[in-house]
Amino acid sequence: MSNRKYVIEPKKRFSSRVENYIKYRPSYPLEIIEFLKGKKILAEDSVIADIGSGTGILTRLFLDNGNQAYGIEPNKDMRKAAEKFLQKYTNFTSLDGSAESTGLEENCIDLITAGQAFHWFDVKKSKREFKRILKPNGNIALIWNNRGKAGGGFNSSYENFILKYGVDYREVRKNERNVDLFFNFQKEIFYNFQELDFTSFKGRVLSSSYIPLANNPIFPKMILELEDLFNKNQRNGFIRIEYDTEIYLGNVE
Repeated sequence: MSNRKYVIEPKKRFSSRVENYIKYRPSYPLEIIEFLKGKKILAEDSVIADIGSGTGILTRLFLDNGNQAYGIEPNKDMRKAAEKFLQKYTNFTSLDGSAESTGLEENCIDLITAGQAFHWFDVKKSKREFKRILKPNGNIALIWNNRGKAGGGFNSSYENFILKYGVDYREVRKNERNVDLFFNFQKEIFYNFQELDFTSFKGRVLSSSYIPLANNPIFPKMILELEDLFNKNQRNGFIRIEYDTEIYLGNVE
C-alpha cells in the first residue's frame, strides 16, 4: 500500500460521501438536550447556530426541541442534503457559510453547536467569528461521537483497520486536540452506540472522509479485509460500534 499522502480541501471532502453520511452516521443521544436544559443553557426560545451542520443530524435535535436553528454548512452537497432532510421544519434556516464566516448578524445567537466538525475549523478565525455572533453570555457546545479504540477484540481491530487505510486519519484526530486552544470548557460524556449489519457497517466506514472510495486501486482489498473484520466480530449478523459522545461546553473570552 502506498504511503503517498494527498490533501482534500476540507470544505469539499465529503461531497462524494453524502449518501453514506445520511444513512449510516450515528446520531447523538437525546440526553444532550436535557443536559443543556439542566445547565440553563438551552430554553425553547434559544436561537441555535449549528456550525458545519452537514446533513443536519445534530441540528434536528434542537429543531425537535422547538428551537430556531441555523445550519451553517460550506459544502453544497451536504447543505442540500440537510435542506431535504429537514424540510418539514419551519424553524430551520440553511446558510452557505463556515465557522470562519457564518453570514449571521452580530449578537444574534444564544448557543453555537458543532458536531463532528470542529477539527476542520481555523481556531483563531472561528473563535473571532463565534464571539461576534454570540449574544452576551452566549455559549458554545462542541459535540462529537468518539469511537471506542482501546482494549482487545473488535475495538482494537477496527482501529488498526482505520489506521491502515485512513489516508490522513492521524492528522484529523490530532486536530481535535485544538479544543484546548479554543476555550476553557467543562466536559461531559454520554454513552452512544450503533448496531450494524455488514451493509450498514460498510456504509459507516465509507462515510469517513479519510477512507478510500471505489475509484482507488486499494479499494477491493480494503473491502475484503473489512468483510473479514465484520465476520470475525459479528453476533447474529450485527456488530456494535460504541461511542463516547463528548460535549465540550464553554464560552469565548
